[in-house]
Amino acid sequence: MAFLLKPLQAGTLLLNNRLIMPPMATSKSEQDGRASQAILDYYDEKSRGGYISLIIIEHSYVSQQGKASNGQLSVSDDDKVEKLKELSKIIHRNGSKCVMQINHAGSAAGKEVTGMDPVGPSVVVNPRVMSGVSNVFASPHELTGREIAEIVNDFKNAARRVKEAGFDGVEIHGAHGYLLDQFFSPLSNKRRDEYGGNVLNRIRIHLEVIRAVKEAVGGDFPILLRLGASDYLEGGVGIEDSVIAAREFEKAGVNILDISGGFCGFTIPGSSSKQGYFAPLTEAIKQEVSIPVILTGGITQAEAAEKLLNEGMADLIGVGRAIFNDSAWAKHAMEALKPI
Repeated sequence: MAFLLKPLQAGTLLLNNRLIMPPMATSKSEQDGRASQAILDYYDEKSRGGYISLIIIEHSYVSQQGKASNGQLSVSDDDKVEKLKELSKIIHRNGSKCVMQINHAGSAAGKEVTGMDPVGPSVVVNPRVMSGVSNVFASPHELTGREIAEIVNDFKNAARRVKEAGFDGVEIHGAHGYLLDQFFSPLSNKRRDEYGGNVLNRIRIHLEVIRAVKEAVGGDFPILLRLGASDYLEGGVGIEDSVIAAREFEKAGVNILDISGGFCGFTIPGSSSKQGYFAPLTEAIKQEVSIPVILTGGITQAEAAEKLLNEGMADLIGVGRAIFNDSAWAKHAMEALKPI
């Protein structure tokens, strides 16, 4: 049997193959962040046939302060749960599992979107601005210990809503220059308290969020974490820190690590056009943890996905843009790998 077709068990989550649809923002929600008919139709189309084992719903904000952009999905209020229930039911009916990615944008959130001043670990303009990914030029307010605790509680409540909405798990977003990534990266975290300095201090908020999420959803509800394993910027996070972080996240109870890279949004390392360009990151982390690791990054062919799995680069393969551009991609890929 082709590796991509093999099932995988991660905690209580049983996946019928190794193909994942990673989170990709659609900006299709209602103005208040509620799941719109356009969102329901989009995920209905992508999940049809159940060829994708797991669909990770695009990043959804845990509070108004953490909203990244207009059209973004919300898990910030209980009144959003009913429409999210419709979303999970549609995906399950089509034969796929689904989790929601929950996020706080931190200093990448603009006042013109949130109506609030941006916040972050330190008074540092988000490096995403310099790259042109963000237009949030304001220096953020440095979060106090009390404010950090409030944000941790926002993640906790968001995770509870995800479970109430019938999803199969929750993914904590810690990549792409958003708040948790801002704490992880020395580029944006200049704190001198227990949340700054060495890598264990810089992931203290991640561990607090994981612990709070587990309190909200229980020990048998799968938790994923998307980790920005390299900033690809001088002075930023590298794989050495990310290996340490990955070990700690496994100890804390994370069931799957979803690896990405780039502080200034989703970054292609160097000028790489190689399929699975985050493979050096996933391979290094996979060698140090026993939980499954997801590899994404420019994968457009089933044969390339199969090769990456066979080479031990990861346990699961995320195919984003190819599925975004062609909703039948998963069907054709799986059928091509099935024995005649």
